[in-house]
Amino acid sequence: MGNRQPRPWIVSDELWSLIEPLLPEPGPKKVEGRPRVPDRQALCGVLFVLHTGIQREYLPQELGFGSGMTCWRRLAAWNEAGVWDQLHVLLLEKLRSNNQLDWERAVIDSARAGHPAGPKSGPSPVDRARPGSKHHLIVDGQGIPLAVSLTGGNRNDVTQLEPLLDEIPAVAGRVGRLRRRPDALLADRGYDHDKYRRLLWQRGIRPMIAKRGQPHGTGLGVFRYVVERTIAWLHGSRRLRIRWERRDDIHEAFLGLAVCLITHRHAQRLCYSG
Repeated sequence: MGNRQPRPWIVSDELWSLIEPLLPEPGPKKVEGRPRVPDRQALCGVLFVLHTGIQREYLPQELGFGSGMTCWRRLAAWNEAGVWDQLHVLLLEKLRSNNQLDWERAVIDSARAGHPAGPKSGPSPVDRARPGSKHHLIVDGQGIPLAVSLTGGNRNDVTQLEPLLDEIPAVAGRVGRLRRRPDALLADRGYDHDKYRRLLWQRGIRPMIAKRGQPHGTGLGVFRYVVERTIAWLHGSRRLRIRWERRDDIHEAFLGLAVCLITHRHAQRLCYSG
């Protein structure tokens, strides 16, 4: 039969050991009745929805996840408590402590996530004005996610350049200063604007942005492909391909969790190769 791949919604002991200390203490039960579904089982339910894209009300009860509403409430509470932000920083620090973050260059890009309506959505200017949202992502030179954000589909990519840079956390892990600024930023023609080049220089970041009207062959694509690959990994989680959630905080929670999972895989590769 060969080695079977682990199901992606199963939380490993190693990953749970990182997540459990970050979870907020549960509040008192308002109504007596069934015992509280353990957090680890609820997280497995959240991951099942993230990977399969299934609607929460159809979450298989026989797998022991608890109800879809239970998983939704836990996900919202954990996101509000900043669990995914804290986990992401923890993983980045682990990578930096082993000199596995490439700060020489970062790469930025975005991708659409269609949705009929809801906060942080808007008509796409490139898709017949269909409503939707955008995922904006910045990665290091290897494709490790540094920051992610959600906006309406009508937001111009370049307007999110500074906000996304501001979202990069200060990463410890080595002696000396915390690090949160790459040496250079690579981007496609959608970010071609002299104003933002000047802003990057002011931050001490060298802009490497393709120019409109110029023929292909700049060579930047050799380095920019890593962000496209990471976006493909994000959208490998079916719940992120199309934004079904009307609540933006729930979709952002799924997005933050997926970023942590990708970063964790990079950290795991470090362990296996070390």
